[in-house]
Amino acid sequence: MNIASNGICIHVEEQGRGELALVFLHYWGGSSRTWRHVTTPLAASYRTVAVDHRGWGKSDAPSCGYGLEDLAADALGVIEALDLNSYVLVGHSMGGKVAQLLASRRPRGLAGLVLVAPSPPSPMTVPVEARERMANAYSSRLAVETTLDHVLTAKPLSAADREQVIADSLNGSPQAKAAWPRWTSQEDITGQVTAIDAPVLVIAGELDRVDSVETLEAELLPLIPQAELKVLPGTGHLSMLESPKAVTQLIEAFARSLRGAACSSAAA
Repeated sequence: MNIASNGICIHVEEQGRGELALVFLHYWGGSSRTWRHVTTPLAASYRTVAVDHRGWGKSDAPSCGYGLEDLAADALGVIEALDLNSYVLVGHSMGGKVAQLLASRRPRGLAGLVLVAPSPPSPMTVPVEARERMANAYSSRLAVETTLDHVLTAKPLSAADREQVIADSLNGSPQAKAAWPRWTSQEDITGQVTAIDAPVLVIAGELDRVDSVETLEAELLPLIPQAELKVLPGTGHLSMLESPKAVTQLIEAFARSLRGAACSSAAA
């Protein structure tokens, strides 16, 4: 479905029912489809809402407005339009940085935060030349395949998942492809992230070459003392495609703990 949010149309894939919703934000190069191996099983118990960021998937691609503020406003608009009274934000990589900014504002209804291989709140420490190469990582099928094999994954993907990743990366708008490596990844939200007061789960891939365990331990976890880190063995950056069962189980256990805490609070 398409939802009017922040002056544009944002495409959303929604499944399941339940009082607690799970809102999924994808990585730079992905789409709502990136989460399908996770959202489908979770929809048996929860309402799942997977968002296409502007410029990706089936969402509108305006000529400008690809900063963290814009992406967070898009997501919040979806949450408000769907009238989600209790939800968990689940953000991956770029979507993880967006989720951090949104959660730092303590929006109504936020029950918890799951950060999957998130970009840290500090600016990405990559030289300008490398960022320019990164801006061209999705310029052709060969470029996407090279990035997929040498940067994004540690485990081989199924043929279907591989084709999905390639298609999503190629279909992104030129302005969305350029914005993250050149500007948005350089935004510094370390001051805001310390305001996050919701329960937080961080899921990292042991072999992630984009947002490594060491980077998250140094640049993210010290700012969110209540966060719990889980590391997936033998997994790279695309953990929801490389180790979907493990990611699903971790998110389900986290969501279950939130429901249990809510019931205990109500009983008290």
